[in-house]
Amino acid sequence: MVPSYDDADMVIVNTCGFIDSAVQESLEAIGEALNENGKVIVTGCLGAKEDQIREVHPKVLEITGPHSYEQVLEHVHHYVPKPKHNPFLSLVPEQGVKLTPRHYAYLKISEGCNHRCTFCIIPSMRGDLVSRPIGEVLSEAKTSG
Repeated sequence: MVPSYDDADMVIVNTCGFIDSAVQESLEAIGEALNENGKVIVTGCLGAKEDQIREVHPKVLEITGPHSYEQVLEHVHHYVPKPKHNPFLSLVPEQGVKLTPRHYAYLKISEGCNHRCTFCIIPSMRGDLVSRPIGEVLSEAKTSG
């Protein structure tokens, strides 16, 4: 992992596809990565709507859906030689990676939804609701700032 687009062999954009503003933000992030680096893999929830991404950004190398960690690594290794170290152990630096400004932090408290609204894709993309233990959430909140 490197701090700038210029030094990156490729860029992985993790997306959200649930609400219109998040979709727009994801598409803008993909466009920025393509403009700055040119080699982009898209993953995350919006990845489940590959046609929507390719319509706006046809030059994206690969697209995967949510929970496709192994597939993302396969795509990365297709375009970038596989490192000699184990990417499952050393992909993220020990101090972690901060993707938001200093005064923001994303804190995931749950995954999925138990409702089956006819207009909503969350249950089909993310499965049933699973909440994180409160102690784990609080611990992450204390260390994320």
